[in-house]
Amino acid sequence: MELLSPAGNVEKLSYAYAYGADAAYIGLKKFSLRIKADNFYDDEYKKVIDLKNKYPGKKLHCALNISFHDDEIDSLKQNLDYFHLYPIDAFIVQDIGIVPLLQKEFPDVQLHLSTQASCVNSEAVKMYKTIGFSRIVLGREISLNQIKRIKDSVPDIELEAFCHGAMCIAYAGRCLMSAYLTGRSAQSGFCSHGCRWNFKLDNSRHDENHLLTKDEAKALAQSGLLSIEEEQRKGDFFPIFEGDDFTAILSSKDLRMIEHLEDMKNAGVDSLKIEGRMKSVYYVAMVTRAYRKALDVLDGKLTSKEAEPFISELENAAHRKSTTGFYYNKADADKTTTGASDSKYQLAAEIGSEITEADFEKIYELGQKNYGEYKSELEKMHPQAREARLKDLEIHPDRRVVPFEKKDGWKMYSCLALNKINALDEIEFVSPQFVSLKVLPQDYQIINPETGLKLNWVCDSHPCVLYISKSLPEATLLRTLDPDYIEGQIRDTGR
Repeated sequence: MELLSPAGNVEKLSYAYAYGADAAYIGLKKFSLRIKADNFYDDEYKKVIDLKNKYPGKKLHCALNISFHDDEIDSLKQNLDYFHLYPIDAFIVQDIGIVPLLQKEFPDVQLHLSTQASCVNSEAVKMYKTIGFSRIVLGREISLNQIKRIKDSVPDIELEAFCHGAMCIAYAGRCLMSAYLTGRSAQSGFCSHGCRWNFKLDNSRHDENHLLTKDEAKALAQSGLLSIEEEQRKGDFFPIFEGDDFTAILSSKDLRMIEHLEDMKNAGVDSLKIEGRMKSVYYVAMVTRAYRKALDVLDGKLTSKEAEPFISELENAAHRKSTTGFYYNKADADKTTTGASDSKYQLAAEIGSEITEADFEKIYELGQKNYGEYKSELEKMHPQAREARLKDLEIHPDRRVVPFEKKDGWKMYSCLALNKINALDEIEFVSPQFVSLKVLPQDYQIINPETGLKLNWVCDSHPCVLYISKSLPEATLLRTLDPDYIEGQIRDTGR
């Protein structure tokens, strides 16, 4: 089975490929349902081409999965030259109105039917096949038994199905809630994720003759006695329960099928799709890596024991409570949860390539030069002024001028800091090759490449390189424990 990972920008595309994806899906400009993802603009096609050359055989799928109005089709036509610049292997489409245009302009690019089209039966699959689709991204409301029936009926078409990530409570994600609450249409890529919001019971709009006090109303909401019954469906009750002052009646659990990949393969799934173009680099890397290892077990390339530590790391990527969705039982998909995706880790830095020997020497010499000038300045000071300066440095260690010294066997790497890293803390690395690597403070140093001096800490936008006693493979990430994380408590992080 193919492993298909999300890529909201070039950076995420790079990590998706590095951590084991066979293919990745992206969005271009304003024609994708994840407009809030970074998507791809300007001359980024050059970087994508470089990545495709770096990872030969990896595929690139482009999502054109919005519902197109006439003016949007006009805009698509005006941007065709831009689309031609990308090495696209397949377009993901829900609106068949753009199919003839794509077939004419991109005759060698495959057409994949988006899950937004809600294709869940073999007759529909046959129809889409006749108009040129080579793959169907099945609607999420389908079971494994239904997938097998479709594959048996239409064996010569590829079937793609989601295996991991956030799910939408609405049928195939076609939700009107965002448009109703915020004026942002989910079908144009502007979903506000209102289903994840927490709603509080409020009776302040009632007059003084209302039947329940606020406390009484709250007690009733938390009693578990309330439910919704739809007019035409007598006897079907949807429970409404408010806990900790808020309730989320529409927030679905996350999908997780990593323990059931063999069942998906036996059902006829050709491609496993991970949700998350709006998720972080860390999420893309960790989830892709886990599913890559699980698939390698299925293909006999790894033992279950070898893969298990990588799979366990899924718990350290942002997630809600999980479910198997509709694959086995519809009731599993009906269970809701509260709160946003969360993780005890935060991505602290992206580790780049090893610094060349020539650049290392420049940084080292720069540090020695700055330290020499600092010592010379101290010597020229009046004794009382020097004593005051030294006392100030004791109080404010961040102001100290300390060059790094060369250490046998140590290596220096470029480092893009994304969150605060304290040089006195233990840090941890993850990579495509190893599960995790913890490094003690005495085994690494953070250096400012512009001064050659050691740093006590670094954070987002600060220039730094990492000098370390370990060898770090390409695409290594540095993670630290999130200081605001509380075990067992899912925070509201805004999603």
